[in-house]
Amino acid sequence: MAAKFQFEPTAITALQSQYDVIIIGSGSSGLVSAVQAHELGLRPVILEKMPKIGGNTTRASSGMNAAETLVQLKHHVVDSYADFYQETYVGGGRQNDPDLLQYFTTHGALAIDWLAAHDIQLDELTITGGMSVERTHRPSSLAPIGGFLVTQLLKAVQAAKIPLFTEVTVTDLHTTAAKIDGVTVQLADGTTKALNSSAVILATGGFAANPKLIAKYRPDLQDYQTTNQPGATGDGLSLAATAGAQLVDMDQIQVHPTVQQDTPHAFLIGEAVRGEGAILVDQNGQRFVNELDTRKNVTAAIDSLPTKHAYLILDTAVRKRVPAIEFYDHVGLVETGATLAELAAKIDLPADQLAATVADWNQAVATDNDAAFKRTTGMAALTSGPYNAIHIAPAVHYTMGGVKINPQTQVLRPDQTVIAGLYAAGEVVGGLHGNNRIGGNSIAETVVFGRQAGQQVYQYINNVK
Repeated sequence: MAAKFQFEPTAITALQSQYDVIIIGSGSSGLVSAVQAHELGLRPVILEKMPKIGGNTTRASSGMNAAETLVQLKHHVVDSYADFYQETYVGGGRQNDPDLLQYFTTHGALAIDWLAAHDIQLDELTITGGMSVERTHRPSSLAPIGGFLVTQLLKAVQAAKIPLFTEVTVTDLHTTAAKIDGVTVQLADGTTKALNSSAVILATGGFAANPKLIAKYRPDLQDYQTTNQPGATGDGLSLAATAGAQLVDMDQIQVHPTVQQDTPHAFLIGEAVRGEGAILVDQNGQRFVNELDTRKNVTAAIDSLPTKHAYLILDTAVRKRVPAIEFYDHVGLVETGATLAELAAKIDLPADQLAATVADWNQAVATDNDAAFKRTTGMAALTSGPYNAIHIAPAVHYTMGGVKINPQTQVLRPDQTVIAGLYAAGEVVGGLHGNNRIGGNSIAETVVFGRQAGQQVYQYINNVK
């Protein structure tokens, strides 16, 4: 049996004062951009303020969206860039930045191939809300995408000997002759140090774990819990804004509809659970929404219930297709009953009504006609006991707003001129998702634009040398 992979951050004594490119953040965007930059011959460094590596990426569960992939064809799924674009555009309230969206939807398949070339195989498919076909790629082990991706990328970082320092906080961007050329950092012991570089990539994530910023831009959400890791506080936004960057869509904050909040830590229940056939029921044991509508619409439906919470209902077959449920059960989030009646008793739902709801759902699956809510995806009958329920309610999940960039990942000022030497990728960027992010698009964004940032920094440095 192979030993479990362990990654050790670089010792702080090895921190140098000069690198080709400084990458702030160790989530997928930062790791991908570092690997891509290294492969083009640059000397990157990754700086992570938290003691733990991986940022919010480690909490992603469903998968990575891409269209026209070889993986899809192997599964007999015929897709198109145009459909991917249109469904993301509609799902985002037609408020998406069209240039970013065009680049994003036409480079997902290349990103899947790039990962495969690094022995990161996403060769299984599922579907998320707002999509019409299976384009959410995930590992064949069905492991949650986030932890899998971070682990595999760290293997590439380790093999390339790319330095990655933890507990190093960037406090300032340096500007010389209108170009970003380094940063100031604060180390764990409180000392500060200046680092020089030809370029900086912001891969710092969003601000969904910053209650003050949430209250500033969306006071109606300030009492919601968050699914985010504690480091998602929007540091990159303030760094960019101080350097003159434009911030866009800051009031567009996504609430995820299915979050288990009965424990001190809120756990996001991934969209793949619904994508594989689970349904949502209210306190009366009745369905009330198309479970695979957009996150915005499913959230609104839950918030309109008198209780403002609901239950995911699933069977053993769904559980087998989504191994993350084993983890949810391990930490005490899943109720189980040998029969629907036993399950109903455990979660205080009317047994007759729950049985009738599941029977109606199974009939809708059998006839491929969900007359009640027009659901057309993730259709799977719930017939295999034991049955499971997970109590959920909406929580703040993702911040669609952030730094304005062009498709080359260059950070822009309000007048749309480029801030030379400053690039950004991932959730720190605003505009791509409009007013609602589609499940599976955040991981895709980190790889597509992480690669682009690494490539564009290479071009920039070679042009200025």
